Amino acid sequence: MRTVTLDILKDEAYDLLKDLEMLKVIRIQNDTGEKQVAKNLSAKYNGAMSKQSAEEIDRQFNELRDEWN
Repeated sequence: MRTVTLDILKDEAYDLLKDLEMLKVIRIQNDTGEKQVAKNLSAKYNGAMSKQSAEEIDRQFNELRDEWN
C-alpha cells in the first residue's frame, strides 16, 4: 500500500474518488468516514430506479430469461 496526498481541484474529482473507494480500490482518509460515503452514494442514486412490485420485477426477469433461450 502507498499513501499519497491529493489536491482536489473540482468536486467531480472527489466524486470519482468516492466511487473508487466503494469499489475497494482506494481508501479515503479523512474525517467523513465510510458511513458518510455510503450515505452520499445512496443520496446520489436515490430515485434512479422506479418503484415496482415484486411481481412486476419477477415478470420482467422471466421475460429476459426467455429471450436467451
